[in-house]
Amino acid sequence: MLLGLFFLFTLVPLLELYLLIRLGTYVGAVDTIAIVIGTGIAGGLLAKSQGLAVLDRMRAELNQGRLPAESLLDGLLILIAGAMLVTPGLLTDGLGLLLLIPWSRQAIKSWLKRKMQEKISEGEIHISTHLP
Repeated sequence: MLLGLFFLFTLVPLLELYLLIRLGTYVGAVDTIAIVIGTGIAGGLLAKSQGLAVLDRMRAELNQGRLPAESLLDGLLILIAGAMLVTPGLLTDGLGLLLLIPWSRQAIKSWLKRKMQEKISEGEIHISTHLP
């Protein structure tokens, strides 16, 4: 866990900085800054529109008396995508865009569900329900 946090907060920003510097040498500093700002704005708008669509879908599912499990997972992934897209960097922008594209998000959701099922079957995750 500690190694994962180290990777997340140290190595990823260093890699992002390296990639931005490399891009800046090819296209120039002003263009690099424009790309970073543009992807942040475009990603934020796209995440907002997809997030609102997921909220509408959740409301519809709840009104029909169904649990919105798929929509909740979509919402979580869209939230993560939005955070990645407003974070300056090429790697985080690419990952954020992957999370916003519905077909790639579906593949990521399937992978996450498989991992959760493995953890549940191994006894690492316990689910309990308390009914009134």
